[in-house]
Amino acid sequence: MPAIDTLKSAQETRGAQKLREKAYESFTDLLLSGNIRPGQFLSQRELTELTGLPLSAIRELIPRLEVEGLIVTIPQRGMQVVHADVKLIRDAFQFRLFLEREAAAVFAQEASDEALAQLRKEHELVLANFERSSRKGRLSADLIAQAQSVDWKLHNTLIDFLGNAIISSAYRVNLLKLRIFRREQTRLDEAHVIPTMREHLAVLEGLATRDPRRAADAIAAHILRARDRALGLHDAATIDRTPARASRPKR
Repeated sequence: MPAIDTLKSAQETRGAQKLREKAYESFTDLLLSGNIRPGQFLSQRELTELTGLPLSAIRELIPRLEVEGLIVTIPQRGMQVVHADVKLIRDAFQFRLFLEREAAAVFAQEASDEALAQLRKEHELVLANFERSSRKGRLSADLIAQAQSVDWKLHNTLIDFLGNAIISSAYRVNLLKLRIFRREQTRLDEAHVIPTMREHLAVLEGLATRDPRRAADAIAAHILRARDRALGLHDAATIDRTPARASRPKR
């Protein structure tokens, strides 16, 4: 009997963990789709209706959302999805700089030639398809979605190559905030696909040199341009492109 009880308890634990993950995924999907907006107030009951999940799962979800900075609880008013502001955007991009510079330096020295070649092939294919479709005036949402997927894959590949689950998790939460708060500036559109793919190819060239400093500088330049776009900064003369206290990787 004790063995049966232990097995039942383990199954219940796994079931609860899956439900918590489902609640988190449902919440983030609602944020990314715009069905839940930055600054919006929500009650636990509203979240159960939006996610279709039981109240118990929502109650277990809330502490995680608070720790990750996605919601704040305001006394007598309820839960509020965190606001976006310039400081948050700058902080989020600076966080990316610290992580991705180091990740690029490590990747440049340790990644296989095959991994680099595959990333380059994917980018060159997107760039060629987009340039050809653009000339014919036949741009499609699927093509832009493909470009966006290749864009995100490069960054996630660099981070995950570090083999550190804590860093990968923190990076994705930070990236989630950027995608939620400034979807129109941080997602690719027709005007930014070609420049972004070319920037990524420059990053891949830096990685291919196997020089950690060049690789780190290349990814930093790309991230700073993405930051400027997210902030709506277009006048290069007024942009500070030096990340505060960001040290260069040394090898």
